Amino acid sequence: MKTFEYIIKDEVGIHARPAGILAKEVKKYASKITITNEAGKAAEAKKLMAVMGLGVKCGQKVVVTIEGDDEETVAPIIEKFFEDNF
Repeated sequence: MKTFEYIIKDEVGIHARPAGILAKEVKKYASKITITNEAGKAAEAKKLMAVMGLGVKCGQKVVVTIEGDDEETVAPIIEKFFEDNF
């Protein structure tokens, strides 16, 4: 299992456009990718509405967990995705 923490920098927080791109991106991998907000609520990254339901705003921290056969490869890709999009 791989995890990283990320502070959301997008002024709108986690919103539909990048969350939709994220959901599409994570479906390419075997690993389960979970996003957990500061309140401890978690959502599977491939489920757009669940990710949107986290209600993550700018400046809030999320914990991203990658678990599966390809986690070593996927973790840096997803971390870069967050840096580029959130």
